[in-house]
Amino acid sequence: MLDVREAGILLHPTSLPGPFGTGDIGPEACAFADRLGQARQRWWQMLPIVPPGAGNSPYSSASAFAGSELLVSPEWMREDGLLDASDLTAAESRSGPRADYAASRKVRFRLLAIAFETFERRGAKALKEAFERWTVANETWVADWALFRALKEASGGVSWVEWERPLRDRDRRFLAKARDLHARSMRSHAFTQFLFERYWTRFREYARWRGVGLIGDVPIFVEHDSADVWVNRELFQLDAAGRRTAQAGVPPDYFSATGQLWGNPLYRWKAHAETRYRWWTARLRQTLSRFDLLRLDHFIGFHRAWALPANATTAANGRWQRGPGDALFEAVAKRLGALPLIAEDLGLVIPEVKALRDRLGLPGMKVLQFAFGDDSEADAYKPHNHVPHSFVYTGTHDNDTVAGWFADAGGPSSTRTREQIARECAFALRYLGSDGREIHWDMIRAAYSSVARTAIVPLQDILGLGTEDRMNVPGTASGNWEWRFETVSERAFDRLAVLSETFGRAPAQLHPAVRDPAPVDLRLAPASIELESGQ
Repeated sequence: MLDVREAGILLHPTSLPGPFGTGDIGPEACAFADRLGQARQRWWQMLPIVPPGAGNSPYSSASAFAGSELLVSPEWMREDGLLDASDLTAAESRSGPRADYAASRKVRFRLLAIAFETFERRGAKALKEAFERWTVANETWVADWALFRALKEASGGVSWVEWERPLRDRDRRFLAKARDLHARSMRSHAFTQFLFERYWTRFREYARWRGVGLIGDVPIFVEHDSADVWVNRELFQLDAAGRRTAQAGVPPDYFSATGQLWGNPLYRWKAHAETRYRWWTARLRQTLSRFDLLRLDHFIGFHRAWALPANATTAANGRWQRGPGDALFEAVAKRLGALPLIAEDLGLVIPEVKALRDRLGLPGMKVLQFAFGDDSEADAYKPHNHVPHSFVYTGTHDNDTVAGWFADAGGPSSTRTREQIARECAFALRYLGSDGREIHWDMIRAAYSSVARTAIVPLQDILGLGTEDRMNVPGTASGNWEWRFETVSERAFDRLAVLSETFGRAPAQLHPAVRDPAPVDLRLAPASIELESGQ
């Protein structure tokens, strides 16, 4: 799949414009796929599309299987006859420069409730039959998710560890009673997931029609307060009451002097092996049903994970725990076949991690922002040292933007000293042959000229945006995941198309992953993203 030179853009759907607080996978997503096709881009890479958790993070979800309710398109619910025009008008708010998750949840959950009531009363027969078929086909995960969500609502949102003991411990009699008591709520949550899958499929088919493939993201760990952990306690390092006995994180690194304390429960890999990695197989099968490629977040963790005490307040003092290594991937491949995966091999990449990546034949990541400073892998990130079987990025969702990285003044929040910044920027200018006036385009050009077969650029870098527009600051709990754009200049995408043509990344024909799509319902052709010249 990755044997030709290609390019793409990193953008999470919540960053799309739209009138409902956050972007979604409706008309604006299709409009962006239009622009990607016109800009000669093959790939649209996203962050996880599961329900966001603490701090609105898509990496801290209550489910590794469910789709985010915030991504369900109100416009397409209206197309399905589930909402009236007046429902949308009453829910609309002005699209701002930041994603408003609180407003989005309020608006979208109300619209989903209206849609469900409409569906129950007078939904089209074909839609009801499709829902029943989908529910049966997805029963292995959707029933647990729907019950978990119903019980969370009934308990006022407290963690499952705090539920009354029979429910916490999944006593069969109490679960049966709970299913009867919350049957309607469960059906409503299942219906929301049905709509998510229905609209995701519609959007994905449209993207394929435009020649654009989708790259997803799989966080290695899952949230403690999740349906996955509640249902599969034996697969995680928990005590008899369901509380964590250890938590995941990463040791001090480029992003944080005290490391990152993630709080996720660690896996009992022996228990996974005893099931032949059944849960991981189901998880990857589900995610691969939505994407053409998957980025494995924190690939290092499959070799070893940084384990910290459950009550730790920083990630500085931990110990390494061995991961599953080849065994997990061999077991999954036996059931799913060849796995189209990308290894996020950033951080403390020891030789054993590289060896695991190479044995599995996975492309790794080369991040240009790390090429000019003191990173231990800096030489490997320099374009003249890249290898074809890799993905090159100007930056990731965890990095500052290129413009922000270059303009860093070395203040209290910086990860670098003023001396490091001056040395790094001077080297970057010399290496790139740049005068610094369009440092973002110079970095994009370096990525596109690399021998790495795939180049991915965050949209913020294409727009030349600064630190205030970065997506995430690792180690911080608030203010992240909120970046949105309102317009994209035609000139910016034209420049991207020229670079794709110049460096052999423009698709000559449809990629096998996006060839021969299913027919697209063109009645749902999206409104175009507003364009303006001059960028």
